[in-house]
Amino acid sequence: MSRFASFREFYPFYLSEHQNKVSRRLHFIGSCGVLALVAIAILRGNAWWLLAALLCGYGFAWVGHFFFEKNRPATFKHPFYSFAGDWVMFKDILVGKVKL
Repeated sequence: MSRFASFREFYPFYLSEHQNKVSRRLHFIGSCGVLALVAIAILRGNAWWLLAALLCGYGFAWVGHFFFEKNRPATFKHPFYSFAGDWVMFKDILVGKVKL
């Protein structure tokens, strides 16, 4: 059972799990890679690039968690909120609400 009733409740927890700047940078790089790989999948009409996008996004993020944050990714307990959190944090980094 989730202890969060909404994403609005979850997001502050998500940010607290991303306090290390190297981890946030790795998340950002991974998200940029995901966008590029999804674009390649669309342009080439080859869905295998979507697997690469998945590996890129989670690979960079999980390195950040295991080696820099020293915590377990929220994906394991809150997969949908965590996925949304990745993209909200990406947007918040772009607009300057979260610092790299």
